[in-house]
Amino acid sequence: MNRYDFVYLFDVKDANPNGDPDAGNLPRVDPETGQGLVTDVCLKRKVRNYVDVAKKGEDGYRIYFGEKAVLNRLHNEAWDNHSDPKVQAEKSRKSLPKESDKAAELTRYMCQNYFDIRTFGAVMSMEVNCGQVRGPVQISFARSIDPIVSSEHAITRSSVTNERDLDKERTMGRKFTVPYALYRAHGFVNPFLAEQKTGFSEKDLDLLWEALINAFQFDQSAARPAGSMAPRNLIIFEHDKPLGNAPSHKLFELVTISRRNKTKPPRDYADYEVMIDRESIPKGVSLIEKT
Repeated sequence: MNRYDFVYLFDVKDANPNGDPDAGNLPRVDPETGQGLVTDVCLKRKVRNYVDVAKKGEDGYRIYFGEKAVLNRLHNEAWDNHSDPKVQAEKSRKSLPKESDKAAELTRYMCQNYFDIRTFGAVMSMEVNCGQVRGPVQISFARSIDPIVSSEHAITRSSVTNERDLDKERTMGRKFTVPYALYRAHGFVNPFLAEQKTGFSEKDLDLLWEALINAFQFDQSAARPAGSMAPRNLIIFEHDKPLGNAPSHKLFELVTISRRNKTKPPRDYADYEVMIDRESIPKGVSLIEKT
């Protein structure tokens, strides 16, 4: 596997892409620039959810950080399936086996069975210890191209919980949305961690691209109605060697985004122009676009 760098573009319209629980679930924002933010954790969650739906627990594609997952139960499974009966019989599993190869087998089991561990890595050194691993795929926070303005909407509840509340005023609430924003995130695939640490494969890489392209298809909710969030472009720079042919930031700078009309606020992807300086792509780097 060679090195990859990628730029991920997605937009949001009349929805809340990533509410901040410390701010009443308002859309996350950079307080200095006013640009909207979506965390890397949020984007990885979309990938996990898609893989979980697409693979349906298929061997090798289970999700470690799944809904209501009991992590120590998963760790115990790795210990119980260890090739050494003495390791299986250990009463205290807080520490890894002293022999490095036996300890590595526990971590390897987790990487082989869980897609998100071999992709993003995980710290598994809790009460039942399976080690920790740094994943080959890393994704940045996504940042909106322009500052965002959060719209606040008053909502009412037409139903009541108890009969004694029938004559009372209906409950009022608040809902926050972003009228429109185009977000940009950067990503990186480290081939050395993939091959030497987690076993992340070319097949896994194809699934990652597929998950990013379909990240919002099964993520609809009251905060994100159908069609309110959509991937717009996945721009991939594929190097022809593991060490790469150019620094990541130099490749990211080849992708520029500008407003077509600066006199009115953007309300659609067509209001932006995405440009790639193809002539300046370094030798040994191939450009792949997935839309």
